[in-house]
Amino acid sequence: MRHTLTLLTTSPRVAAGVLTRDAWTALSAADVVYAGDVEDPQSAAIAQSGMSVVAEDSPTPGQRAQSLVAAAGDGDVVWIGSPDGDPGLTDALAGELTRLEEPPEVEVLVGSWDRPGARLLDAAAVVDALRSPGGCPWDAAQTHESLVKYLLEEAHEAVEAIESGDREHLLEELGDVLFQVLFHARIAAEDMGDPFDIDDVAAGLVAKLLRRHPHVFGDGDASTPEEVEAAWEQIKAREKPDRAKVENPLLAGIPASLSTLLMAEKVLARLERTGAPTPVEPEGGGDLGHRLLCLVAEGRSAGESADTALRRRLRQLSDPTP
Repeated sequence: MRHTLTLLTTSPRVAAGVLTRDAWTALSAADVVYAGDVEDPQSAAIAQSGMSVVAEDSPTPGQRAQSLVAAAGDGDVVWIGSPDGDPGLTDALAGELTRLEEPPEVEVLVGSWDRPGARLLDAAAVVDALRSPGGCPWDAAQTHESLVKYLLEEAHEAVEAIESGDREHLLEELGDVLFQVLFHARIAAEDMGDPFDIDDVAAGLVAKLLRRHPHVFGDGDASTPEEVEAAWEQIKAREKPDRAKVENPLLAGIPASLSTLLMAEKVLARLERTGAPTPVEPEGGGDLGHRLLCLVAEGRSAGESADTALRRRLRQLSDPTP
């Protein structure tokens, strides 16, 4: 009778013991279940279900392959894959199987898959290791304040990547922006007086997105981008009523460090929502600030960002090619 050697692969980012029905069926039908480390969370969870998990901790992939293939000659075997992916094991198994006249059937069975976003857990774990004792001295020395320049720099580099159209560059720069978010959250978790962590950041974001998208998650009826934007501003105004009390509510909530062209775009958008007329350049030109504001308004009416247009033009000026 030809037996089966099943290589059970699982995601370390899914809770141990959360397996597919096929995985549990294979485990239940096996004559012997092997694991490289019986104390690994996945192996331990399977053992806690009442199954016997046997340690196969040979020092080399070749020796482990020999042991598994030999066991599969006598019965159905399941190997619980290790979190590191068992480097070298599949090649060693292939070598062992080719030497047999009647090798066991080999099946790779996926017992659990990563959900979208699961690799964020890896990113958070790496940042935690960098910041923890025994990690990176430079990372351990940073504060929210010392990282401000890097947060600004990474955000600007992401904008540059978007405008360049280079997808690989954008992928990298978005990772750098994500690192800054994770880094700041990890630092915040160490605050003895008012700590918060990346889960708190994510929870706050989810709550805000749910509140501000009632047309998706509630009974809102906005159906166009313009209606969505207007509803968003109304919701923000209800959430932050103190904005109307500031000396200049048109500038309230706009970061002072934002590009003045982008500030102008946001102010013009707020003016438009109140029904105020769009600035028009008077005969004779007016002062420079007004003329610049009129150009920003002209760009908005044409669906173009003055900030983006100016950066594009500056790149063209600095390009040595004709």
